[in-house]
Amino acid sequence: MLAVLIIGCNSPKESKTESTAKTQANTTEKAEQSEDAKIILFFGNSITAGYQLDIDQAFPALIQKRIDSLNLNYKTINAGLSGETSAGGKSRIEWVLKTTPDIFFLELGANDGLRGLPLDETYKNLQDIINAVKKENSSVKIIIAGMMVPPNLGDDYTSEFKDLFPTLAEQNDAVHIPFLLEGVAGNPELNLRDGIHPTPEGHEIVAETVWDHLKPLLEEKANP
Repeated sequence: MLAVLIIGCNSPKESKTESTAKTQANTTEKAEQSEDAKIILFFGNSITAGYQLDIDQAFPALIQKRIDSLNLNYKTINAGLSGETSAGGKSRIEWVLKTTPDIFFLELGANDGLRGLPLDETYKNLQDIINAVKKENSSVKIIIAGMMVPPNLGDDYTSEFKDLFPTLAEQNDAVHIPFLLEGVAGNPELNLRDGIHPTPEGHEIVAETVWDHLKPLLEEKANP
């Protein structure tokens, strides 16, 4: 150790060169990690898109910040589209899959429910989306975000809509989030004036809910 200290004191130019080399190596390594990063694809509607917010305030971006803080080699892609139905998602999934995901987060169906669309069609559309993702990557991990609709469409429809998501998750060996907007829905302070879409503070809570279900998959991918 004394020898190291002497070299460090007597050879400042060598020390600076060494430091520069390490910095360049770290930069190169980070670039390589970024290129090889696993992909988490968030595929959804206005909730995922961050309706009326900056994209970096939506929960997928908050998940990316959490991932970066832990130095995990994952990249999130926000493929949310406001107003999207399950049928719309089905029609654009092939284009979105130009980037192959390692983890696929499905957040669709709420607009179907709000419009009272037939649930068998919603189920089929979501299953077709999942099939397309699995065809692209057979080892993909899937998370399905559960949603709820107001009771004005009748108890039967409301109940069947809620049950659609866990059924879909079970049949596809997917992770199921019971209710994506848990702790946010119905709270005026956490939603925009429309009472439907989360504020930035609401998205922070949604991000925590998502992280609780996503984290085990990241650990599983890291330690197969």
